[in-house]
Amino acid sequence: MAEPEGDNCKENSHPNKQKPDGENNCKKSPVKTKDCKNSKQNKDNVTRVVVVALTPDRRRETWNKKVEFLLAVVGFAVDLGNVWRFPYICYQNGGGAFLIPYTIMLIFGGLPLFYMELALGQFHRSGCLTIWKRICPALKGIGYAICLIDIYMGMYYNTIIGWALYYLIASFQSELPWTSCHNAWNTRDCHPVTEIRPNSTSSSPAREFFEREVLEQYKADGLNRMGPIKPALALCVFAVFVLVYFSLWKGVRSTGKAVWITAIAPYVVLIILLARGVSLPGAAEGIRYYLTPKWHKLNNSKVWIDAASQIFFSLGPGFGTLLALSSYNKFNNNCYRDAVLTSSINCLTSFLAGFVIFSVLGYMAHVQHKSIEEVGLEGPGLVFIVYPEAIATMAGSVFWSIIFFLMLITLGLDSTFGGLEAMITALCDEYPKVLGRHREVFVAALLFGIYICALPTTTYGGVYLVNMLNVYGPGLSILFVVFVEAAGVCWLYGTENFARDIEKMIGHKPGIFWRVCWKYISPIFLLSIFIFSLLSHEQMLGTEYEYPDWCFKVGYVLTASSIICIPLYIIYKFAITPGSLVQRWKMIWKAEHSSDNSALTYCGGTEV
Repeated sequence: MAEPEGDNCKENSHPNKQKPDGENNCKKSPVKTKDCKNSKQNKDNVTRVVVVALTPDRRRETWNKKVEFLLAVVGFAVDLGNVWRFPYICYQNGGGAFLIPYTIMLIFGGLPLFYMELALGQFHRSGCLTIWKRICPALKGIGYAICLIDIYMGMYYNTIIGWALYYLIASFQSELPWTSCHNAWNTRDCHPVTEIRPNSTSSSPAREFFEREVLEQYKADGLNRMGPIKPALALCVFAVFVLVYFSLWKGVRSTGKAVWITAIAPYVVLIILLARGVSLPGAAEGIRYYLTPKWHKLNNSKVWIDAASQIFFSLGPGFGTLLALSSYNKFNNNCYRDAVLTSSINCLTSFLAGFVIFSVLGYMAHVQHKSIEEVGLEGPGLVFIVYPEAIATMAGSVFWSIIFFLMLITLGLDSTFGGLEAMITALCDEYPKVLGRHREVFVAALLFGIYICALPTTTYGGVYLVNMLNVYGPGLSILFVVFVEAAGVCWLYGTENFARDIEKMIGHKPGIFWRVCWKYISPIFLLSIFIFSLLSHEQMLGTEYEYPDWCFKVGYVLTASSIICIPLYIIYKFAITPGSLVQRWKMIWKAEHSSDNSALTYCGGTEV
């Protein structure tokens, strides 16, 4: 078990230096006897041992200010899903009544896992790979699985931010291009949103701009023939990767500066959009629809599963990000308070976003003389079709469009910072001499590789690939990976050992509530979400496009590719461990470093 760097480490690693016997006599005697030569040789041997013991590892950085860490955690947790998923899930599952299962799942499922990851990262001061030798060496495959999941996320999540950047650039015109139907990409079925369209095949200018100008998906035959790369879209995604690089290349020094903008700006814009939204006609009806409780829906198990899934994916435990960000904290930082504060901010942000979205949906229902059910969409359709549609009808539409898409970009950026930083921290900790000392070059190579892998998502049929990667990349596998992580920490390493580690940091042991949640409730919470998600994964792809059968097989391979890292590493660890079969099996499950530090002292990761 790693202990903090401190004076005790210095004292243990710097023993009193006493000259070997006979050293002074050797210096005084003009004739070097055999004893003197032996004394000199012994001295050299002692010196070499001390030099090896005192050779320092690369010293770990810490956040310049505590607030930078909090902003980074909030920025990671608050992402696009808070805007486009939570409001839809809320009104679909009972409106105000949904807040009851949502809060229960937060308290008993999401928050304990969130707290667990912050505490693990802060105590061990390492990423998702090296941390396992101090908890359960056989489960190091979890770290490799997380790195692979983060690559899948980088392949499609940055593309969505690229779409927002495309919209932002297109907004710098005297009139928004999705206001009218007089553009080259429009069809005969296009009608302005203010007109009543009895024809069911009619479409709005905003929908056609997204589907026929931004994506140009009509040029593709789904995933069977995705078509060539769209250069403008590929360039937007490349610009996103450049922004990400210059936010990550220097570690917490550069990320700490970037989050001041990317974490705070969305709140400024949300408040401005809320003030504008509630002043629109029909907004009150939209908000009433959002909040009106439908108590009978609480009898439906799907509502509770949706609440659990929303909490889990919103807070984001298991992606390695919380481990990485908290590993740069000072050892005695109060991670308990941080966990409660940041998770509460995340959930309140989702609730606030609901007012922003539903005030505008109420306005659009009023303008189009429709019900809110007919207007509303979830996912990308909400922020790339419905909301731009509403903005186009407002006075000062160009201004509202610019700040809205700036908000989407900043929401996405600090979330992608977090996911990629998890992988970068893990690999730099695992290979400090090869990667850690050349972080700038390594980050550049890594991001360039992910960008190349992401290029298929910028083709004409790339939107279908984005949806598929979202479901089968991290969507299913991360649930199983975090279940194994929680089981490794709470069942194999032991809840009591973990609680003692926290006591060393913050001065008091976690209460019985947290220990019960970690040991029993949280693992069951994760396993339940995983099973229900596995049973309904085809529904998660949506109904707008019928995916061919081969896509599901590829999806299973994507999911299995990360999960299989766990058993493969167990086999590898068993094979390389010396001893008999029984000894090896016992040894691979036992932490290499004791939390009581009875045998060894670790100073900044250096074994003394």
